[in-house]
Amino acid sequence: MTDATRTAMIIGGTGQIGSAVARRLVLDGWSVLLAHRGEHPGDASLAELDVTSIRLDRDDTDALLERARGHDLVLDTVAYEPRHGEQLAQLAGDVGSLVVISTGSVYVGTEGGYLDVVTGPDDFPSYPVPLRETDPTVDNGERTYSPLKAALERQLLGVEDLPVSILRPGAIQGPFSPALREWYFIKRALDGRRQVVLSDGGTNRFSTSSTVNIAELVALCAAHPGKRVLNAVDHDDLSVAEIAQTVFAALEHEVEIVTFPGPPVDGVGGTPWTVAHPLLLSMAAASVELGYRQPVSYAEAVASTIDWAVREVNAAERRQEDWETVFPSLAGRARSDRWFDYGAEDAFLASL
Repeated sequence: MTDATRTAMIIGGTGQIGSAVARRLVLDGWSVLLAHRGEHPGDASLAELDVTSIRLDRDDTDALLERARGHDLVLDTVAYEPRHGEQLAQLAGDVGSLVVISTGSVYVGTEGGYLDVVTGPDDFPSYPVPLRETDPTVDNGERTYSPLKAALERQLLGVEDLPVSILRPGAIQGPFSPALREWYFIKRALDGRRQVVLSDGGTNRFSTSSTVNIAELVALCAAHPGKRVLNAVDHDDLSVAEIAQTVFAALEHEVEIVTFPGPPVDGVGGTPWTVAHPLLLSMAAASVELGYRQPVSYAEAVASTIDWAVREVNAAERRQEDWETVFPSLAGRARSDRWFDYGAEDAFLASL
């Protein structure tokens, strides 16, 4: 095929990563097929480009393989367990490059713990800083997210004649995200909050992964097929206080960041990035192996995310709906983790 006719299929194509990768590819002359279940509308502006969208149930293996075979790139953003690896293994010899999104949570700490089994700050794993692709990953028979992702990785890497790149992101952010961590700070700005409380001195560090930067890495893997595992995070390595400052600055909202030492107190001070020990992933391997250079900073990327989120919520309000209708899965997490318990925050601040 010539460069002008390179084709890609994205499984989970209307999600946050799929939408970013589709835009990155079509602007570089690719023809893109988005396969999805129809649960997310995705990026409507892609309809104006060389993008085709189809409904596809990935449990229909025959249909999946029929659609995927012959493409220069197949990106699977939603595979998460060995049975999905069994499907993808059947593409050996039939695709130019397979890229599968895994997760940085597959790594185990120095004492063997991993994120799925954390119950609080006392049992949070202590990781090497930064984590490299050669560091150990969870290897047990548990049927939870991280062990299943790790088993999927091992399965795919063992398939002959399958040029598969496994990407491990951290805290993903980007437009069309169903689990937008940044909403923790965005909503505070929209609600006119003038103080935000952060535990641990605001120093918690959990690698962010902007979808536009993940898309750049996917494009490089497509251009250089191979069998590899790569971290996929932003170089920025921001603390949670720096993330807060970045989000509030993008919204032009002045706020006082109040920090205190130690872990959250009755939920106050905890955020979606609050980890008891740093969880930072190295990008050295991607830079050396593929010549990866981060296209945009976290600050640049998150500005687009914030703009999208605010527009979506404003549109919902015009329909007389609230933000929980726009982000239903996020709403559940916010309630359980008491993201917006302003009464508790005000009482804590008054006690200082």
